[in-house]
Parts: sequence; structure tokens; C-alpha cells
Amino acid sequence: MKLNNKRTILVGLAFLSICAFWQMYDNVVPLILTKTFHLNETYSGAIMAADNVLALFLLPFFGTLSDRTNTGMGKRTPYILAGTAAAVVFLNILPLLDNGYYKAPGAGKMVAFIIILGLLLIAMGTYRSPAVALMPDVTPKPLRSRANAIINLMGAVGGIMYLAVAAVMYPNSKVLGLEHVNYHPLFLVVSGIMIISVAVLYVTIREPELVRENQELEAAHPEWNLAEDDGSGNEVLPEDVRKSLGFLLASIALWFIGYNGITTWFTTYVDRVMGQGLGGASTCLLIATAGAIVSYIPIGQLASHIGRKKTIQIGIVLLAACFLSGFFLTTTFHSINAIMFVVFALVGFAWAAINVNSLPMVVEMCRGSDIGKFTGYYYTASMAAQVVTPILAGFLMRNVSYKILFPYAALFVALSFVTMLMVRHGDAAPEAKKGLEAFEDMED
Repeated sequence: MKLNNKRTILVGLAFLSICAFWQMYDNVVPLILTKTFHLNETYSGAIMAADNVLALFLLPFFGTLSDRTNTGMGKRTPYILAGTAAAVVFLNILPLLDNGYYKAPGAGKMVAFIIILGLLLIAMGTYRSPAVALMPDVTPKPLRSRANAIINLMGAVGGIMYLAVAAVMYPNSKVLGLEHVNYHPLFLVVSGIMIISVAVLYVTIREPELVRENQELEAAHPEWNLAEDDGSGNEVLPEDVRKSLGFLLASIALWFIGYNGITTWFTTYVDRVMGQGLGGASTCLLIATAGAIVSYIPIGQLASHIGRKKTIQIGIVLLAACFLSGFFLTTTFHSINAIMFVVFALVGFAWAAINVNSLPMVVEMCRGSDIGKFTGYYYTASMAAQVVTPILAGFLMRNVSYKILFPYAALFVALSFVTMLMVRHGDAAPEAKKGLEAFEDMED
């Protein structure tokens, strides 16, 4: 049994487009809210949390709905195409409203901006679960950690494409001291990335055929299934598996509270605490993303040797340590430096160790017909955390100190280590191969 690298990369194009969008959204929208519309941290944090509030309902709903969809293009592809098209339209209206409000402020323009932002988030919510569920749809269970490593690599490529463009188009020397920055060119570039990625996926991936092949393979290996069928087609998890799933979802929520607190507020934090602009913050995040990119494949291999759970725990310990280091570095120095680059590279490695293995552990506990639903469970946990953390972190930064951001993140990441100790299932680690045999699982 071999992993088809080429096919997995093409499936990952949907995730590449999603990550390019969210990287830009998390970096730029807080700056627009605070600098153009002059909203304080609490209100802008609440708006930033809106995508996660919507996701709590949209992602499980559309994940389950796509499980029940049956078209000539497959279950997931129609959602990916329609969602991307709508998102690109709404995305390019936002900078027009931003620029228009700067030139002539008015309550109507602010309301219009928020409404379009909401429609954009709904569009993104319609296809995120189907896009992520496509990988396990076409990948046998024992290979999903390795496949998810490639999927996350593709997501990181999307993020790094955005960060590289942002660093070149908006360096400190260009934006420092400007009263207003026009981000429309940046939005156009991200739109292009999204359109091209999804178009290539549509042309190259024949979803119904690939899903059918994988279903036939899994039917020949009933030992892969942890879930049971109650005789009426409903999913029934044994009690011990249900408990593991609950603790795993709690862990996912906790580490996302910590990590998303940093990604949401880092550009604003660096601006306030260190006096660095978007270019400096983007460089740090670029380093972190690069660290993740070079780590994804080795992390997938590591998980195949020591297991998904242990690999996640290593990532948790390292991530918490990096966030504590980030506190001391950003409060001691007044400019971005080489030590910070090293720490952010390690952040990328740690996050890769967690991300590569967490989704496969969740979908390991379900039958193939419920992958979309269990993908929805994963996103319910992660998005619930991301509803809380922009508001809570923003409130603490405003009312306690901006310097609380990194200790806050480190604490919640550390708590996820405790809940992971209670997870007993979902850790399907293939037997390690030696020497050249290890390469037999990889196929171009």
C-alpha cells in the first residue's frame, strides 16, 4: 500500500487556497478595523471572532451535508467550486469599502464593510469542511498522517505565498508613517491564488472514481474501523472511543486558543510593543511558516515510527516553550532579530507536529461514510476556541497589558498536554520500515 504523492498534492490545492486567504484575513483585517475604522481591541476582536462563530454552525453542517451529496462531480467538489467563486467576489469588495471610508468616513460604509465581511465568511464556511474531507475520502486510514503532512505542506505553501507577497509589497520602509494603506493589490493577488488553485484541482482530480477505489480498499480491511454500525446505518462509537474523542477535541480547542491568540493579534502586538509594522510581523510569520514547510514530511514520518499521540505531545511542549521565549524576546528587544527568527522557526516545527496528526486521529474513529461529519467535529472544537480567544486575548491586552499575549498562549497550549494524556484511540502507527524499504510507501 503506497501513498500517491502527486494526487495528494493536487487534492491539497484546495487547502492551499484556504490558507492563503486566512493568512491574509488574520493579518490585514485587524489592521483595517483598528486603523481605518478606529475600533478598539475588544470590538475588533469580536468582529475577528465572527468567522469562528459562523464556523461553529457552518462547518459541521456543510461537512455533514457534503457526506449526503451525490453529484457527477462528487460529494466535495461542488462546494469547493461554488464557495471559492463567491468568496473571491466578496473579498474584492472589502478593500473598496476600506479605501472609501478613509476618503469619506460614514456609518453606512462601516455597516456595508461588516455585512460584506459576513457574506465572505459564510462563503468560506460553505466549503472548508468539504475541502478538508476530500483527503481522507481518497486516502486509506493507515496513510492519513503522511497524506495530511502533504496537505498541511500545501496549506503552508499558500500561507508563505501570501506572506512573501505582503513582505515585498508592504515593507516597513513603504508603509511606516502612512495614515492609510491601500490593500487592494494584495487582495487581488490572493484572489488569483485561490482561483488558480481550485481550477487546477477541478481539472486534475476525478473525485467519484478516487473515492470508489478507496472505499473498496477499506471494505477489504474491516479491522481499520473503530466505530460500529447499529444496523440502521448510524454511527455508534464504543464508550472508550467516545471518551478519547472528547479528550482529543478538548485538546484541539486548548491548543487553538493559544495558537490563534498569537496569529490573530501578532501584527497589532508587534506594532504596539516593538514599533514594527506589517512587514516585520509578516517576516516572523513567514519564518514560522517556512519552519512548518520543512517539517511536515519529516513529522509525518516521525508519527509513523513513534505514533501520532507522542508526536503531538512533543509539539505541544515545544510550542509552549517557544511562546514563553517569545514573551521575553519581544519585551526585551525593540526590533525583530535573529533569535526571534529561530524561535518562530521552532514554532513552525511544533505546530506541524500537532497539525499533521490531530485531524487523522479524529477521522480514524469514524466510518468512511461519516468523514465529513467527523471533520466537522474537528472544526467545531477548533472554531469554538477561536471564537473565544480573539475576544479574550484582546480584552486582556487592552485591560491588563499587551505583554500578556505570549504567556496567555503558552498557558493554554500547556493545558492541552494534560488532556492529550487521556486520549487512548486514533493513534494508528504503521510498523516502521528500515533502510530503503521506507521509501516504498512514497509514490510520485
